[in-house]
Amino acid sequence: MSMKLAREHIIKADSVLGGFIRRFGPIKRAQPDFEEPYHALLSAVAHQQLHARAAQAIFGRLKLACGETLPDPHVLLALPDATLRACGFSANKALAIRDVAAKAADGTIPTRARAMRLADDELIQRLVSIRGVGRWTVEMILIFTLRRPDVLPIDDFGVREGYKRLHGLDAQPKPKALAEIGEAFAPYRSTAALYLWKAADEAKSVKTVS
Repeated sequence: MSMKLAREHIIKADSVLGGFIRRFGPIKRAQPDFEEPYHALLSAVAHQQLHARAAQAIFGRLKLACGETLPDPHVLLALPDATLRACGFSANKALAIRDVAAKAADGTIPTRARAMRLADDELIQRLVSIRGVGRWTVEMILIFTLRRPDVLPIDDFGVREGYKRLHGLDAQPKPKALAEIGEAFAPYRSTAALYLWKAADEAKSVKTVS
C-alpha cells in the first residue's frame, strides 16, 4: 500500500481529516511485533484485560514453558493445565490459548502466506470462531500484522473519538454511521484509522496538559 496515495485520497474525501493529515505529516509505522497471525493472536489473547507488563510477563513464561521463542501450537497443546496456571493464565484464558493453538494446528488460523490469499471478510469469519477472539481483535491483526489497507474498526473507541474531535461533534458517531462515512475512504480505510487514532491521542494530550 502506498501511504502517499492513501493520504492524497483521504485528503480529497474529507477536508477536515485531510487538514489534520497535512499538519501531522506521514506516519512512521514500526515493523509488526509478529509476522504470523497465530503468534499475533496468542499475544492478543494473553494481553486481554491485563496491564501490558503483566501480560508480557505471562506471555514470556509461556514461551519458556514451551522451550521456544514463540510457542509451536502442538507443543502448547501438550502442556498440562497446571503449567498454564503457573504461567499466570486464568482458567478461561487458558481455554482461549488452547483454542488458538488448536485452530492453528487444524488450519483455521492460516499462515501469513495463506492469509495473503484470503479476503478480509473470510479472515474475519475464520478468526472470530476462536474462543475469546472478537471482531475488533481480528481487525487489529489485519491492520497491524497483515497490513491490510482497507480496514476501518468502526467499534473502536479511539477511531470514533478521533472523528468526533476533528469534526467538533458533541458525541462520537455510531458504528453504523461511521461505516457509512468510511466508505469515502475506501480503499484506504486502514490509513484513515491510523490518523483518527493519532487525532484522538493528540486531543487526549491537549486535555491532559490543560
